[in-house]
Amino acid sequence: MTPPDHPASWYAATAGTPPDLPRLTADTRADVAIVGGGYTGLAAALFLAQMGLDVVLLEAGRVGSGASGRNGGQIHSGHRRDQAYLEAHVGRDDARKLWDLAEDAKVLLRHLIATQDIDCDLRGGLIHAAHKPDLAADDQAYARHLRDAYGYEDIAPLSREELRSLLASDAYHGGTFDKGGGHLHPLKLAFGLARAAQKAGARLFEGTRAVAITQETGGVRISTAAGPVVRADRLLECGDGLMDGLDRRVDTHVMPIANYIAATAPLGARAAELIRNDAAVSDTRFVVNYFRLSPDRRLLFGGGESYRRTLRRDVTGFVRPYMLRIFPQLADIPLDYGWGGILGLTMSRNPFVRRLSDRVLVAAGYSGQGVLLAPLFGQILAEAVAGRLDRLAVLERFPVPAFPGGTALRYPLLVAGLSYYALRDRL
Repeated sequence: MTPPDHPASWYAATAGTPPDLPRLTADTRADVAIVGGGYTGLAAALFLAQMGLDVVLLEAGRVGSGASGRNGGQIHSGHRRDQAYLEAHVGRDDARKLWDLAEDAKVLLRHLIATQDIDCDLRGGLIHAAHKPDLAADDQAYARHLRDAYGYEDIAPLSREELRSLLASDAYHGGTFDKGGGHLHPLKLAFGLARAAQKAGARLFEGTRAVAITQETGGVRISTAAGPVVRADRLLECGDGLMDGLDRRVDTHVMPIANYIAATAPLGARAAELIRNDAAVSDTRFVVNYFRLSPDRRLLFGGGESYRRTLRRDVTGFVRPYMLRIFPQLADIPLDYGWGGILGLTMSRNPFVRRLSDRVLVAAGYSGQGVLLAPLFGQILAEAVAGRLDRLAVLERFPVPAFPGGTALRYPLLVAGLSYYALRDRL
């Protein structure tokens, strides 16, 4: 894939000045090398540097130019798969540990924002909206399960009437409101983490694509597209969907797909009518619609996945029909920005966090849940480098099967499956 730059998004227009980072121009040595300048890699670099280790981070484009700077900015509780699924697949004890990790991720995210002075427009509250009556009943039952089994009191069921009082749309039949969720400016968060890592002593390099990994006696060799080589004792692979082709051990479990967001023109007083409590919203469709209001009173609306290897050009034209199905009253409103991004998807939607060898670790395949989880997983990878493996061991028990057909057939087979479920959304 072409090394990404920041797209002409509302995020890039409002994030302020990016960190000033160089390219790697000469061979270098480090205790730990990191591939990927998104939330995972930047958080890992920060924590490792704070431990006193020499860290080199390689980013193919600009820091935050991948999914970390293009996503919906939504903070969901838990993991991409709910606790009922996890209880069935990993058992109640590990399901509880995974829930606790996700709650730790909330604490860590707010701690990083506060202690590193990252102004990223953090807001509380997330609505999960059900597009079918039976799914609304499931959502409401799940809120009660979280309260009864996990002691989580921040989520409440919403009837159709209660949801309609918060959201100016007739598209939904009920759902939940989670005051422990929320939303933020994702690119500002990435810039803030990069500055924090750099201040702690990590060496960050942009425009430096890793193209090959070789495990050598006593360490790992990372070759870059421009020629310079990095040698390190340990390697963390943190590039998510944009690492495709770098390590076959990851490619068999993680596949890149494209997702799209558009931003309306400023809505003024109309904005408060759309989402009355300023929460983020996501729905129950397989191809999820997700949306929220920006501080300057635009609607940021994500909708539609593209199972292709390049990003669409006419993003606003692609997203608009999805937005108008939810908010037909916005037919007269222009879309000022439209952008796409590549995220990493796994077959089970569980993240792929593993020790690939005694010197190489990976965290990828967030499947849309990276805003909350990626900084924590960066911390967990840093802990593993330091020899503390307890939290990593829990994540390694996530079921993440390989794609059928290996790297050759994963793309056409997955596209066929995803297209089927996307069709069901419209029935």
